[in-house]
Amino acid sequence: MRPVTWLIALRAIVAREGLRFLHQRERFLAALVRPLVWLLVFAAGFRAALGLSILPPYQTYITYETYIVPGLCGMILLFNGMQSSLSLVYDREMGSMRLLLTAPLPRWWLLLSKLIASTAISVLQVYAFLAIALAFGIEMPPWGYLTVLPALVLAGLMLGALGLALSSLVKQLENFAGVMNFVIFPMFFLSSALYPLWKMAESSPLLRDVSAANPFSHAVELIRFALYTELNAAALLWTLLATLAFAALALWGYDPARGLVRRKG
Repeated sequence: MRPVTWLIALRAIVAREGLRFLHQRERFLAALVRPLVWLLVFAAGFRAALGLSILPPYQTYITYETYIVPGLCGMILLFNGMQSSLSLVYDREMGSMRLLLTAPLPRWWLLLSKLIASTAISVLQVYAFLAIALAFGIEMPPWGYLTVLPALVLAGLMLGALGLALSSLVKQLENFAGVMNFVIFPMFFLSSALYPLWKMAESSPLLRDVSAANPFSHAVELIRFALYTELNAAALLWTLLATLAFAALALWGYDPARGLVRRKG
């Protein structure tokens, strides 16, 4: 099969996901309003409660708002990755997912195309959020808006792969909504998105250790350092490993041979 056929399939899947997103304006508004509420409303209360003014590893963190911006970027990626996977469960119930996976192309390429499409939408939402935050005077280093792009793409792929793996394991649309909440909220709150891990260790070393093992924490740190034009090699490594692990789980979940063995059993 010619490589151009693979690119046509990728373009078609990305275009379909883009059109679906454009027709769901409420989803775009929710993706922006949710982090903006945290940024503009809850940030003042958290800053007063935590007593944070200057935070490591950068002395340029002069406000709590600038600290949580990377975490809120991760929030957008996390929620959109799960919502994209929710659409996969819906497509599977309606039968369109079955038609897609029976196309004469490798299954891993079709799933990767879905993953690329959801990641592209997530990254666009993050940049829209950064633009609104800038309009409110919450400014990051100018070059950071460019250097953060690879970090956003990798974090989006990791979280999208996690959602893809979950969608392969959950068979009913109603059950997936509950699984989303079970995954999203612990993953978000048990991370460095809203407060640094060293601050968490002051109250509970156990929670600090759990948060340090959370792949979302590493994705947030990767974004945080990239926004300040720095590279966190450890965060990059752990985020990449988590992406590969979640992608492998998704491929296993959508393996038709696994379903055949289960039906025979």
